[in-house]
Amino acid sequence: MELSALRGSFEHVAKKQKLSSSKCYEVVDTINNEIEQALVTLQSDQDPSLMVDHKSTLTQLKIKLKAIGSGKELESTQKELNTNITKYLKLLEKVFNPDISKAYRNVDFDVQTINEIVSNHFFRQGLFDIGECLMKEAGRPNPNAMQTHFTQLYQILEAIHAKNLQPALNWASANHEKLKQNGSSLALKLHQHHFVELLKQGKRDEALHYVKLHISPFSSSHMHEVQKLTICVLWIEKLDKCPYKEMLSSTTWETLADELSREFCVILGQPSRSPLTVTLEAGLEGLPILVKLATLMATKPHEWDIMKQLAVPLELGNEFLFHSTFVCPVSREEGAPDNPPMLLPCGHVLCRQSIMKMSKMNSRTFKCPYCPHDASVAQCRQLYF
Repeated sequence: MELSALRGSFEHVAKKQKLSSSKCYEVVDTINNEIEQALVTLQSDQDPSLMVDHKSTLTQLKIKLKAIGSGKELESTQKELNTNITKYLKLLEKVFNPDISKAYRNVDFDVQTINEIVSNHFFRQGLFDIGECLMKEAGRPNPNAMQTHFTQLYQILEAIHAKNLQPALNWASANHEKLKQNGSSLALKLHQHHFVELLKQGKRDEALHYVKLHISPFSSSHMHEVQKLTICVLWIEKLDKCPYKEMLSSTTWETLADELSREFCVILGQPSRSPLTVTLEAGLEGLPILVKLATLMATKPHEWDIMKQLAVPLELGNEFLFHSTFVCPVSREEGAPDNPPMLLPCGHVLCRQSIMKMSKMNSRTFKCPYCPHDASVAQCRQLYF
């Protein structure tokens, strides 16, 4: 909402600036034309019998310039522009409050845990020298398991960027069962890319042999993909006209590298994105609301420091939603361990506290607020998301 107001204010200022500039050029052009006409008159025929009264000409020019009223017009438009710019600057200060320290809460963190989180972030980004330096200065010089795993990942990714699939194929083979349990088709895609490279090199027989040896085992679950790859052999001398030429695009290498990174993290039991990155992005998105709330509670700093739940909702984008949540349609509160969602016999869901309140603490049956069915607390079942 604030960004929308900021954008509208900016567009208003830009419009006033264009109007002011246009008016300025218009006045200048008018004055210039009047002066040029007066000069032409003054420089006309110098014959004494046709001599123009110079004084009269200058007097008329003065009257015309005074009639234009250039000073007042320019002053008026410029004053209006300055007023709008001042309002816009005040809005900028209001929206982009530089004092973000207001939203800070003095929370005790375990230093070693923070060091490990930051160093693991560097390892995930491939910045191993920085991560190692941090761990060494933190008094933990020995490489941790995360460093070892992500070193292997980046070696595989570097090979993929060099169009060398062998390290990736070796990793997929070593983790075949885990990939299969996760329903991943990464191994097939790796073999597919190797097969396509053979086709591009014109190695028909070797490509067919590769299909039989490495790709045909996937036919039970990926018959359609195997058929498309086999058909590509028929177009080996004109791959640009192949009906499945999207499989031959060089851009698929980047897609393959991204998918391998995700599967690698899944097998490690790690999120595909760095937790530190996600935390910072979520914090930046929620920072304006936190700053505003902290400003309102400036007179109660103690309450702000011990607050366990925000007094206002903090809406973040869908990319920050990792778990299903339930909001009770009666109390409008989110489900919690001490107030879980409960399924009524009629199929509607309410939080436990709402059910207990409507049943007078389990002393009687109650009517569902969304249908005519009656229920008792004993008939309600807890739901797990």
